[in-house]
Amino acid sequence: MVDERERSTTNDTAGLRARLARGVQAVQMAWRSAPTTAALWIGALALAALAPIAVAWVGKAIVDAIVAHELTRTVTWVLVEMLLLAGLGVLQRVASTLRGLLGVRLGLAVNLEILRKAQDLELRHFQDPDFYDQLTRARREAPHRPLAVAGELLGLASAVVTLLGFVTLLLSYSVVAVLLLLLAAVPAALAELRFARATFELRNQRASDARLLGYLEYVLASDEHAKEVMTLDLGPTLLARYQRISEAIWVEERALVLRRMGWVALLSQLGTLSFYGCYVVVAVQAATGTLGLGDMTMYAFAFRQGQGAFQAILLAAGALYEHDLYMSNLLRFLAIPTRPRMPMLVAAAERQERGIRFEGVGFRYPDQDGFALRNIDLYISPGESVALVGHNGAGKSTFIKLLAGLYEPTEGRILLDGRDLRTFPCEELRRRLAVAFQDYNQYQLTARENVAFGDPAHLLDEARVTAAVASGGASEIVAGLPAGLDTQLGRWFAGGVELSGGQWQRIALARAFMRQQADILILDEPTAALDIDAEGEVFARVRELAAGRTLVLISHRFANVRMADRIVVLEASGVVEEGTHTRLLAADGLYAAMFRKQARGYA
Repeated sequence: MVDERERSTTNDTAGLRARLARGVQAVQMAWRSAPTTAALWIGALALAALAPIAVAWVGKAIVDAIVAHELTRTVTWVLVEMLLLAGLGVLQRVASTLRGLLGVRLGLAVNLEILRKAQDLELRHFQDPDFYDQLTRARREAPHRPLAVAGELLGLASAVVTLLGFVTLLLSYSVVAVLLLLLAAVPAALAELRFARATFELRNQRASDARLLGYLEYVLASDEHAKEVMTLDLGPTLLARYQRISEAIWVEERALVLRRMGWVALLSQLGTLSFYGCYVVVAVQAATGTLGLGDMTMYAFAFRQGQGAFQAILLAAGALYEHDLYMSNLLRFLAIPTRPRMPMLVAAAERQERGIRFEGVGFRYPDQDGFALRNIDLYISPGESVALVGHNGAGKSTFIKLLAGLYEPTEGRILLDGRDLRTFPCEELRRRLAVAFQDYNQYQLTARENVAFGDPAHLLDEARVTAAVASGGASEIVAGLPAGLDTQLGRWFAGGVELSGGQWQRIALARAFMRQQADILILDEPTAALDIDAEGEVFARVRELAAGRTLVLISHRFANVRMADRIVVLEASGVVEEGTHTRLLAADGLYAAMFRKQARGYA
């Protein structure tokens, strides 16, 4: 039993230290985002904390002057009190304004930190639902929680200063009365802490539902989904689902808020009763002449303000506790560990060769039992063009993502010029790769940016952008845009021009060709959205542009893969066939069967 109590005490102490550390971290975040604004805010809070103590003392001086019939002194102290209260009002307004400014700046800074963190994560993180719940919580708290934690922590310090001043005044009257007033505020504060935890747990449990609501909003109100939603008349179905989930969230939130309000309002009456109990005693003493009117005024004011300060401390502690719970979501996201890259392999363990080699490579997605790809042993020589074919689900796109360094093999290794791919700095590997994915992005930005993002370092290189546009077969598309390369694409923003699927795909190909220094070209279904004539034109251009580069191509159209030096047939179990088109047809295996099946469709 003693050990359990000791462990509980240790855990409580550790938890308190952790909360204080997060509070300090929030203040540091605020300070880093806008040091001058933060310093002025802290200064205004400090002065505002001292003003009520001065007002209490001046109030006593006014009453004493009135009782003594000293007109000049009375007027003087009234003017002093007026200046103090006017100054306090100005300080509170200034502090509020500075907090608002700091909130905007800090929200932007924290969102920037979240986005920076996202750049350090791996592709596997973005394919994990738990990660998306964590990201949703972090982004939900980013705009206001760090400032709220910093504000509550500084407000707590301010209230402590005020309380200490009033306690100093009140101890000369009655220690018992001080203790009574302080203890009466505790039950309401404990209730606040309990309901703060309950609110936090409820909202964390609802993170997936909140994310689903956001997704339904996007489906119901975006150009990407509008055609299908209208054609299939999905609006009522999706709206009903949205309403059902949002109503469930509302019912739970309302029930918790009403319980919180009821209990806290009830328990806070203890503080009111204790104050008026003390007030009665002070008033009776003043009426019987035991206590002077000035002292009565000061003590009554000090009792009320002191109790208010103590309640503010407890409520600030409760609010700090609640904000800290949410702040922990943000900090947990920012602390997501990223897998360290493998240490450089020693020269003796590396092959002294050029080209790409897969050695016993297998990959299994997180939380999946089976391998998406396994037993891949393959060598691609420099400058060779290789086409990957296979049934859907054979692992072709996974192969490309492994080669691009987006995934690390679960087993085996991939060598590039004799060096394990995992030892390459990301920047060095990216420079060597030019990639066009099947699910390419359509950036709601200018045509220039859509192309130049293929090599951001050359965003303003007009000659390179123009050459990439020509390489991707998009010159006519760009020439037809109202402002050429400076035309806004997509319908999300004013003045935007929407492109067809084939036009977007040509822009995506142009983006891949921006990276002129890349010696490895990876194309995943680069012509899926193009017509037959455009497809033939693009592949003729690809053959020309791939000269001297290593080309890895995925295409379901076998007429296109014939251009490759070698065709590799993939299954999830590994490489099942490889060779030229003619050789594979002669072998009469899986490739020949797939080719004949597709050819019959054109007969």
